[in-house]
Amino acid sequence: MSKTKPILKIVLPLLLGIVLVVYSLSQISVSTLVQYFRNANYFWIALGIFLGILSHTSRAYRWLFMAEPLGYKPRLANSFMAVYSAYLINFTIPRAGEIARASILTNYEGVPFEKGFGTIVAERVADTIMLLIIIAVALFLEFEFIFNFFNEKFQPQTLVLGGLIFLVIISSIFLLVIRSRSKFATRVKYFLKGLVEGALSIFKMKQKWAFIFHTVFIWVMYLSMFYVTTLALPELQRISLAPVLIGFILASFSIAATNGGIGSFPEAIVIAFLLFSLPEDPSRAFGWIMWSSQTLIIIILGGFSLLYLPIFNRNKSSI
Repeated sequence: MSKTKPILKIVLPLLLGIVLVVYSLSQISVSTLVQYFRNANYFWIALGIFLGILSHTSRAYRWLFMAEPLGYKPRLANSFMAVYSAYLINFTIPRAGEIARASILTNYEGVPFEKGFGTIVAERVADTIMLLIIIAVALFLEFEFIFNFFNEKFQPQTLVLGGLIFLVIISSIFLLVIRSRSKFATRVKYFLKGLVEGALSIFKMKQKWAFIFHTVFIWVMYLSMFYVTTLALPELQRISLAPVLIGFILASFSIAATNGGIGSFPEAIVIAFLLFSLPEDPSRAFGWIMWSSQTLIIIILGGFSLLYLPIFNRNKSSI
């Protein structure tokens, strides 16, 4: 069982991705999809790629602020290449990129693996908080739409009753987890504790405001990248903020569902855009254009990073 679990973690997301790719291409013909790619305005796609690179560069630079309190001054180039190498490796084995990134920083910057990995986990805490903020903003701005959507699908009494049942279930689960000593409960408590400690540790940094600025900048670039790429298709050029926010949120979660969001990314966007009655084919085509353009740059820069890292550091002895 101990050997089967890691294999399933690798195989299942990959199989799910393949299934979703097949499903997606069954919903739109390849010739139609190719036509959307041909007719797309590549200025907006290129701008989206540029904004994506800015966000990843900012992520690499942000990490320097976390290394400083540990007594290390890594070079930005190594941090940048470590970030892109991690993204590329995540396409093969989910979450292996974080381990690879910490290993790269150990080999070429002398940062102890456990400390480097700890800072990367803390980064993820900051990013999780930002995603939660974006979800909260989306719920606030689109409260009326969300309420009306569920009101149309369900009776008001059912919504109220369902909400109460949901709160009771969540409260019960929370109490059980707090009191339980099971491995799962311990992991949940450890995660929540880490979330709080990671958030508080940010304010203890010497460069905390610079760190917070870059964290906000990274996610603003992500959102901007998503929005400007929609402008590549004439059918989506008048898209409003609501589908952009909802689409971005679902797409962000889809990346964790399969290797690099393969298959799941376009379908997550279709689900979001259909809620706002946007045309299905352009929505699916946008999903593939968005995913393909960002994946291509990760393959190029990630591959370059893996190859160039030992060359760039050839005069620096490995630790």
